Amino acid sequence: MEQRWTHARLATMAGDELGLIDDGVVVAEDGRIVYAGAAHGAPVTQGAVHDCEGRLITPGLIDCHTHLVHGGNRANEWAMRLEGATYEEIARAGGGIVSTMRATRAASEAELVASALPRLDALIAEGVTTIEIKSGYGLSTDDELKMLRAARALGEHRAIRVEPTFLGAHALPPEYKGDSDAYIDLVVGEMIPAAASLATAVDAFCEGIGFSPAQCERVFAAADAHGLKVKLHAEQLSALGGCALAARHGALSADHLEHATDDDVRAMAEAGTVAVLLPGAYYFMRETKLPPVEAMRSQGVKIALATDNNPGTSPTTSLLLMLNMGATLFGLTVAEALRGVTVNAAAALGLSHEIGTLEAGKACDLAIWDVTDPAELVYRIGFNPLHQRIKDGR
Repeated sequence: MEQRWTHARLATMAGDELGLIDDGVVVAEDGRIVYAGAAHGAPVTQGAVHDCEGRLITPGLIDCHTHLVHGGNRANEWAMRLEGATYEEIARAGGGIVSTMRATRAASEAELVASALPRLDALIAEGVTTIEIKSGYGLSTDDELKMLRAARALGEHRAIRVEPTFLGAHALPPEYKGDSDAYIDLVVGEMIPAAASLATAVDAFCEGIGFSPAQCERVFAAADAHGLKVKLHAEQLSALGGCALAARHGALSADHLEHATDDDVRAMAEAGTVAVLLPGAYYFMRETKLPPVEAMRSQGVKIALATDNNPGTSPTTSLLLMLNMGATLFGLTVAEALRGVTVNAAAALGLSHEIGTLEAGKACDLAIWDVTDPAELVYRIGFNPLHQRIKDGR
């Protein structure tokens, strides 16, 4: 069925900036955009007409880095950090990712879906139409697959596109007693082959409390052998060369990046790897070292923003808040912030051909806002001006 949204201000995200069009029209048929542009150039069509009364339309928002599926929470560890414990100290004492692992292993697939739905609904209520969801809290083959199935099930419970990412190389489970190479053997030899039919990409945590670049390279090789795209948690807590590794393997994205160097940024630029910045984790962990945004600008690296929703270091379900934090904490412009949750977030998922801009041929995923100035979406804190969310034309 044909649909037509009229009298709108469009932020198409096509081109280099916001792609603003006043008195714009979006026309869709069978869930795909057939026209997005000025009213005077719109095709003459028949079908349902929706008068937007001057409201702003952006592409549906994309949260390109989340850990939305998990058991339990880590509020107690947050309280410990308030009293002076570091993230590394908590992790080495059996907390952190491993504590979430225990809760996730104990939960059934149905329980994981049920606990994730309120978090997903909060994001949907802010105009999110596509979300990436990582595994990584099961840390055994059966439990990792359980998480990926739960992530896929969320896309059946709600009108949202879910991109499941396998993150088996997230932390070392206690049963491996310090033998991280043996665990990576399991990840590459058993987990990735089993996850290949459920996941669209493979991720790893390249960090001193995670896995070494050499171990992550083994993970990437296995992902490539099974036709899966790769991405990497890199340079969050220290500089280990993760960005360079990601670039060498043509990774879709490298994420966090507070400790990335100018050489890292150049390598990402040459490879076309997207920089996914996660201001929620930066804020929640009280980090002080900023990601090298100016170097990313000068080298032409695409910058995306995401919630990094997770129970330990970024328990946020507001992508709109990340827009403000990206601008306030990292110095992003309005255009950079909004592109970071639309066109560049689509690139970070390998979906530029499908979503992220208002252009003919793309999925008709729209966010219609009760504002006219795009800056309002970035400058407000704790305010949701969403008027309507459209997924696949509905």
